[in-house]
Amino acid sequence: MGIKGTKKENPKLKIQNNDFFVQVYQVVRLIPKGRVTSYGAIAKYLSSPKASRSVGYAMNAAHGQKPTVPAHRVVNRNGLLTGKHHFSSPDAMQVLLEKEGVKVKSDQVVNFDALFWDPTLELAL
Repeated sequence: MGIKGTKKENPKLKIQNNDFFVQVYQVVRLIPKGRVTSYGAIAKYLSSPKASRSVGYAMNAAHGQKPTVPAHRVVNRNGLLTGKHHFSSPDAMQVLLEKEGVKVKSDQVVNFDALFWDPTLELAL
């Protein structure tokens, strides 16, 4: 589903809102603990493959959302913690990931390929 697309039906994710940020939050809430995904993977899943930056804007605005949005599980396409400066402290994103068993070294997820959660595959019909 894109920013102005039709609703995508899925047993795990029911897109019930045309607001792109809300759609992003719905996807991010499904990322399992100990796994990570990328801005681009979320954008692609929402049928807006060129909207990676908009997914980043959504993550920046996610703090305070109810239910909470685990924005720390969203990294760039190389596993870098590029959004870390939007957290309460410079190391908060890393601390949250490490509490879930995700190892981070030099602001990059270690073993990124193995921990990568692809919503297009994981939420496939």
